[in-house]
Amino acid sequence: MFAVHLLAFHFTKLKEDQIKKVDRYLYQLRLSDDVLLDVMARFQAEMVKGLGRDTNPTATVKMLPSFVRSLPDGSEKGEFLAVDLGGSQFRAHQVKVFDDGKQSSQLESKFYPTPKEVTQGNGAELFDYIADCLLDFMETKNLKHKKLPLGFTFSFPCRQTKLEEGVLLAWTKHFKVRGVQDTDVVSFLRKALQKHKDIDVDVLALVNDTVGTMMTCGYDDQRCEVGLIIGTGTNACYMEEMRHIDLVEGDEGRMCINTEWGAFGDDGALDDLRTEFDRELDLGSLNPGKQLFEKMISSLYLGELVRLILLKMTKEGLLFNGKVSTALLTKGKIETKHVSAMEKYKEGLSNTKEILTELNLFPSEEDCVAVQHVCTIVSFRSANLCAAALAAILTRLRENKKLLRMRTTVGIDGGLYKTHPQYAKRLHKVVRRLVPTCDVRFLLSVSGSGRGAAMVTAVARRLAAQRQHINATLAPFLLPLGTLREVKDKMRAELEYGLKRETQGDATVKMLPTYVCGTPDGTEKGKFLALDLGGTNFRVLLVKIKSGRRRSVQMYNKIFAIPLEIMQGTGEELFDHIVQCIADFLEYMGIKGARLPLGFTFSFPCRQASIDKGTLVGWTKGFKATDCEGEDVVDMLREAIRRRNEFDLDIVAVVNDTVGTMMTCGYEDPNCEIGLIAGTGSNVCYMEDMKNIEIVEGNEGKMCINTEWGAFGDNGCIDNIRTKYDKEVDEGSLNPGKQRYEKMTSGMYLGEIVRQILIDLTKQGLLFRGHISESLQKRGIFETKFLSQIESDRLALLQVRRILQQLGLDSTCDDSIIVKEVCGVVSRRAAQLCGAGLAAIVEKKRENRGVERLQITVGVDGTLYKLHPHFSRVLQETVKELAPQCDVTFMLSEDGSGKGAALITAVAKRLHNVGQKK
Repeated sequence: MFAVHLLAFHFTKLKEDQIKKVDRYLYQLRLSDDVLLDVMARFQAEMVKGLGRDTNPTATVKMLPSFVRSLPDGSEKGEFLAVDLGGSQFRAHQVKVFDDGKQSSQLESKFYPTPKEVTQGNGAELFDYIADCLLDFMETKNLKHKKLPLGFTFSFPCRQTKLEEGVLLAWTKHFKVRGVQDTDVVSFLRKALQKHKDIDVDVLALVNDTVGTMMTCGYDDQRCEVGLIIGTGTNACYMEEMRHIDLVEGDEGRMCINTEWGAFGDDGALDDLRTEFDRELDLGSLNPGKQLFEKMISSLYLGELVRLILLKMTKEGLLFNGKVSTALLTKGKIETKHVSAMEKYKEGLSNTKEILTELNLFPSEEDCVAVQHVCTIVSFRSANLCAAALAAILTRLRENKKLLRMRTTVGIDGGLYKTHPQYAKRLHKVVRRLVPTCDVRFLLSVSGSGRGAAMVTAVARRLAAQRQHINATLAPFLLPLGTLREVKDKMRAELEYGLKRETQGDATVKMLPTYVCGTPDGTEKGKFLALDLGGTNFRVLLVKIKSGRRRSVQMYNKIFAIPLEIMQGTGEELFDHIVQCIADFLEYMGIKGARLPLGFTFSFPCRQASIDKGTLVGWTKGFKATDCEGEDVVDMLREAIRRRNEFDLDIVAVVNDTVGTMMTCGYEDPNCEIGLIAGTGSNVCYMEDMKNIEIVEGNEGKMCINTEWGAFGDNGCIDNIRTKYDKEVDEGSLNPGKQRYEKMTSGMYLGEIVRQILIDLTKQGLLFRGHISESLQKRGIFETKFLSQIESDRLALLQVRRILQQLGLDSTCDDSIIVKEVCGVVSRRAAQLCGAGLAAIVEKKRENRGVERLQITVGVDGTLYKLHPHFSRVLQETVKELAPQCDVTFMLSEDGSGKGAALITAVAKRLHNVGQKK
């Protein structure tokens, strides 16, 4: 027994000594975590370089766009063909994808050899061979009579400009086919297939085996957004944000990037880590100086690397008693399968001894221990380097998503990963150590390159079908120039109807006289009160106007809420609430005893008989207070002041917020004769020649007309451009059949139009996996402010997804793109329609003045115009297009409804005083 223990001790000691000896000899191959973190940082820098338009030409890691923009979502279905070229065998596949709720698929394959005369011949021969193999496969499976889409897995670096096109950059993996480099390989394949008139195959997608692996695993696990191959070759792909890919137009969504990381280090970036053995191996390869990272980690080279190490150690007398056998001198004699077999520790040294003996090396036990440890160090370095580069990709994904911690899946394939007894475990362990902030699942791909190509093709077909449906849904919102001209002409006609005495009664655009007959001239001065009622908030303001060289306007205001029960209660309750707010403000400012002139901004359609008399035509913007329509709102305000009996005010003017906007900008720019509101509501006013206003006596001078253009179309004149969604929004509103133009252009309704479209797209299965959430069914959930946020150019899709999640909408990246597109077409149409209406006004002003070219300023206010990222630009472009003889300046109003009301009051006082002096 003692002898046995002594023997075991002797063997253990011998083993430890040999391991130490090998460790000392191969210290350069043993990489610490600090070194690996440094490699990770270097690879991250190379990724950035490869993604940049200017830096890509000199980047070694080419970061090739694959034009795969979406992962499988489980709704794919159909029958597909796939062919797979990239290894020692060529494969043809038939893939059936079932839409059975279980995400199941069926794969049938046939393998064909790739003879040397094919892999080292010319391009025509290679692709004819592929076409012949495919024909044979289709005959075997009785598929010749079917027209089937095909995915082509081509596992070599290609530069793609679309999904079904790829120019070969360079051959790898012992392939050296002439006449193919720098040409489109899909064209080659199509030409070869066209020679077979009896089959009809449509090549829809060209994919790399790495992308295929990611797509295969993505079908089983929707968290999978990285693909990794560790086999004969090595590569990785991942889903990158489009905004970071300079080589492809567009910023929306994501695209799979094929890193082609095998070339990492070709510029010398890894020279400090490459050993003499790596250099010798490279010099003896088919492509010296290229694919240096791949040569350090892929199975094609590990066996050869082990051979070179063993050869040197033997020459130095450290192994096999210094006897160099033919096996050690023969390139390729030790293969990676030998390395894997020798690392089966559970079998002790028996495998190692057997393999070395077969190679005529006749090892001692010390030799077996040493050789086994050499294999371990070489394969461990491979796993370490692979883990460092993968950790760089995972870190980039996490940073793209702005997450502190990320959960993701890596789809993985390749012989080294699958067959080596220790490789997978080592890789997982090192990755998790290098990126502790990523919870990574490694999912083994089953027939990734073949099934994956079919999945890419299936996704491409699904996206094409989806795109067709989405385009059809959104087509009615895309208004051509001719249609916008028609809208402009119809608006012009409605303006004229509203001005004429005989047609004004039936006109939808009421063209209400405001009795504001002048704009500020700079002499206005004094203290004024202003009230502003036009939305869910009510404001009271004190405005101090100074004239002369130091002319200025100072404002003090307080905001009060108007509860829904007041908005929709009785008129008496509404005006009592307003007077209560005024009393609070006067007390707050300490001016309760002063009888100040007051301007009342009342942003609802009123028929005025004078500047201080306004009869409410009808409520808009969600107000429904009873006993107000048909009544003079100034009288109602005066009565409420009398009821309170605490203070008295001189109500000089009742004005619309649009008029206030024009007056505010007119104070800064005398050329401002138009006011536009594009916010919760939509309206325009402008200075019209008195001779054209038939419903008011007198022909001299001008008067501001409040068009109340929101009702444009209430007579059906724009029904041809109203969509079913506009009709649904109208029918669900507080005033069905009224304010139709406003409901297509104003902030109060745009979000609701978007919501109706999203419901329809979801019903069609094009959004949110076909599930209409409870929140999406709630009217008003999609506020217009969300359109502004979602359409912001600065907002990444990840942030769009967060906004949708806040609304209770669980969206994918693809969903976010579609939602952003829907928001875009709805807001663009609103801006264009608004621009068409405004073009009619400026053209009318030009004709009134009788000039060839008009210079005019439009004062603008409203949250939609101010806050939406594109509304103002599209509106201005539309006006320029439709009124080319008008040079229009757009001036943002600063508090038109408050400051403007005070200025109108001041102008009215000035004109009144002038009139009295006469």
